[in-house]
Formats: sequence, structure tokens, C-alpha cells
Amino acid sequence: MKPNFLMTISVAALALASCGKKAEPAAENNSANVTNAAAVEAAPVLSAGQTFANAAAASDAFEIETSKLAATSAASAATKAFAQSMIKAHTESTAKLKAAASAASPAIVPDPTLTAEQLQTLEALKGKEGAAFDAAYGEAQANAHQMTLDALKSYAASGDVPSLKSFASSLVPIVTAHLNMAKGLKP
Repeated sequence: MKPNFLMTISVAALALASCGKKAEPAAENNSANVTNAAAVEAAPVLSAGQTFANAAAASDAFEIETSKLAATSAASAATKAFAQSMIKAHTESTAKLKAAASAASPAIVPDPTLTAEQLQTLEALKGKEGAAFDAAYGEAQANAHQMTLDALKSYAASGDVPSLKSFASSLVPIVTAHLNMAKGLKP
């Protein structure tokens, strides 16, 4: 009981001591904001080709990772079969993306880092099993494939890197088929 009493006293003393402190001068706050603004301005601006390649790589990585979860968490044989086909298709897509990106001048290296939304969906799927997993996985696949299809169509129409434009065009029918299959998954 004595350690809790001492901790309570210490916290109270710190709280009282901080009551008398003055706010930081505005100049100090502004210098911190200027420093943060300079860091934001110093961040490199990605080209449209790099941005597209990163999005495509992250999409493939997301499809592969969520589909790997289906091997152990899905209840439906159809969901498991779909997941295996997604792992294969998106592994192939990643290889095609890397080839198209390296053909760009200058060469582009796709970054497969998942977005915050993709990470959140992946984490949510990790907490599900059986029919609940199947339903959530099917929805995640349909949403992801729709977003990817939209990005592919957009880049195929107005992209700035010919090899990536060709890659995007060639994937539109494949991703359309995947989207239709994902929409057809029933838990």
C-alpha cells in the first residue's frame, strides 16, 4: 500500500508544480512549426509513374497477405480456392509490374508498403475465423479489386510511363474477372 501512496503523492506534486508554469513563447512554437513545415517541404514529390507503381505493388501485397490468411481462417472451400488463385495471380502481377517499372526511363522501383487502410483491413481479418472471416475477406477482396480496377483504368488512359500504361491496360480484364469472382464469394 505504501508504494501506491507514494506514487499518488508524486503525481499530485508534479501536477501542482506544473500549474504555475507559463506557456511557451510564441516564437518557440513558431520555430517548431517552421521546422515541421520544412521537413514536409523537403519530402520528395513522387512522379505519377512512381505513385501508380507503388499503389499497384501495395495492392498486390495486400491481396497476397489477406489471401494467405484464408488458408487457415476461411471456412468455405470456395473462399480458400479463390485465395489460392489470388496468391498466384498477384505474385505474377508483381513480377509483371517490376518488369514494366524497370523498363521506365529512369527505372522505377515499386514500393509495396501497405496503406493505412490496407493495414487496418488486414488486422481486422486476422481477428476473424470461419464464416465471419469468409464474409469479411470477400468484402475486402471486392473493395480492393474495385479500387485497383479504377486505378488501372485511370493510369491506362492517362499515365505518363508507356511501359506502366501497357501494364495497366493488360491487367484491366484480369482484375475485372477477379472483382466479379470476389463479388460472387458467399460465406
